[in-house]
Amino acid sequence: MEQVKKTPRLLSHSWRLLYMVLPFAAFVLVFNYLPLLGWYFAFVDYQPGVAPWEMPFVGLKWFQSIVSSPEQMHTIGRVLVNTLGMSFLGLACSVLPLIFAILLYELRSSKLRRVVQTLTTAPNFVSWVLVYALVFAFLSVDNGVVNNLLVDWGVIKQPINFLLSSDHMWLKMTALGIWKSIGWSAIMYLAAINGIDQELYEAASIDGANRFQRAIHITVPGLLPTFFVLLLMSVANIINTGMDQYFVFSNAMNKDSLEVLDLYTYNIGISQGNFSFATVISILKTVVSLALLFSVNGISKKVRGNSIF
Repeated sequence: MEQVKKTPRLLSHSWRLLYMVLPFAAFVLVFNYLPLLGWYFAFVDYQPGVAPWEMPFVGLKWFQSIVSSPEQMHTIGRVLVNTLGMSFLGLACSVLPLIFAILLYELRSSKLRRVVQTLTTAPNFVSWVLVYALVFAFLSVDNGVVNNLLVDWGVIKQPINFLLSSDHMWLKMTALGIWKSIGWSAIMYLAAINGIDQELYEAASIDGANRFQRAIHITVPGLLPTFFVLLLMSVANIINTGMDQYFVFSNAMNKDSLEVLDLYTYNIGISQGNFSFATVISILKTVVSLALLFSVNGISKKVRGNSIF
């Protein structure tokens, strides 16, 4: 009898939880799944001002156009090299937020820790347009702070146009990305550090371990599960670099070394008006991302014994 009385309460509680989830489920449905209907444009000849059902159906024409032109294959190859190159640089630097979180946690002064965390997290909420304005103020040829200092110190004779030069563009973009996101990325590691059993630190201190030894033998092993999950998710998302950063810094001089897949899709679809071909690129990018996600999930399950999802 007691179990029968509790069942309606449990059902009522479950329904309340469902109602709480519904707004978020609706948000995902509207902004993540409904746009998939736009894949229809990959199979028609897009014409502005014409209803989608009245556009000429061309089947796999735009898919075949990717491999039919050597020039098109060369362009896509260049874009993929840029995308993968900068993605792998980002993966190589993915350990930096972990190191930064450990250093931040080891600060003795809690006030100083909060100040440093605030200053390093704030850039994540600054748009790339403002970041470009800041970089331009420092690196521009005319009255740029860096160029003026280098000329005054005799390091260089003529100002260097850092923004127009395509040299080391991958490194420049990676460095800006790290500066903008390292504080925000460290938050998850700080949360993981707070979840480590404090008795382990106390036992290590009693055994004579110093702060460095405690960080190496307790903090780092405690953060490795979180690090590997984030790393595996980054690998699965390796071709989704975004476009806002590269769109802002792109110009005629550095386009060849800066144009990534997302920016290329934007240029094809918006700048050139070829929405059908841009949709094909987006579809292939999604398929590759899903393949990478399931592959990494399988590798994680075999190696670590735990899957991502």
